Amino acid sequence: MESLFSAAGALAIAGWIALLVAPRSRAANWWLAGLAIPGLLSALYAALFAIHAPGAEGGFSSLAAVAALFRSEGVLLAGWIHYLAFDLFIGAWICRRAAAEGISPWVARLCLPPAFLAGPIGLLLFLALRALLSRKEIRP
Repeated sequence: MESLFSAAGALAIAGWIALLVAPRSRAANWWLAGLAIPGLLSALYAALFAIHAPGAEGGFSSLAAVAALFRSEGVLLAGWIHYLAFDLFIGAWICRRAAAEGISPWVARLCLPPAFLAGPIGLLLFLALRALLSRKEIRP
């Protein structure tokens, strides 16, 4: 389990580095961090969940049930890989939207660390900055 944890983390970090170095690169924000790495992580998630969830206690019906489910090391690892895949996917989306809308790559880069560390906060920051920047463009 530890080796899968480390490998998944290293794979995700490679995607985040690609986004930070080249946020406007289609190879980075579409193919690598947008499809390839999240796809691999998603496949690993699916396999781990299929193997470990059926025998685990708990479920999704309450917070206590989710806590019981995540007491299974295999399900916990699957959950972590779920976060790695989705947060990286959102980071790539942020870079693609910024490029498509003419937003500075530095704005995208500013949003990537919070997206990496706490996905929804990075997304919220990008959405807020994007709204603020588009509001400035609309006003005379």
